[in-house]
Amino acid sequence: MLPLIKKYRIPVTLFLYPSAISNASYAMTWEQIKELKKTGLFEFQSHTYWHPNFKKDKKRLSPAEYEKLVQMQLKKSKERLERELGTKIDMLAWPFGIYDDYLATKAAEAGYVAAFTIERHHASASDNIMMLPRYLMTNTDRGKVFEGIINGYISN
Repeated sequence: MLPLIKKYRIPVTLFLYPSAISNASYAMTWEQIKELKKTGLFEFQSHTYWHPNFKKDKKRLSPAEYEKLVQMQLKKSKERLERELGTKIDMLAWPFGIYDDYLATKAAEAGYVAAFTIERHHASASDNIMMLPRYLMTNTDRGKVFEGIINGYISN
């Protein structure tokens, strides 16, 4: 997508989980991310440290262990991204779209000013800033479907 982003000057926000960067075969390297940053068209934000499933983790861990995991996921990601990219990280995309009031509170306490779900609808002034909807785009969101999302007449 990079050639199209450059050609049409489309700003993009990528939500990253740092544990995969330069470590997983499916992920970009820090060097590649820094090259994207140089274009001025990319912003980078957090997707937690390793993309946990908070719903499963809450069931399998004690309350104290869960608290520790949540804190680590939110803070370690923010700190690592800020250190590597030299930019402020203050937004979060909830992994798997999993969130609740507790997680929203913890994210705000960790320094995030907004967080995004994967609820497919346009945002409104009544949405909680820590639970904003967003469109998770897939390869099937093409043509008329994509046009409908952009124009607001297709929500899911």
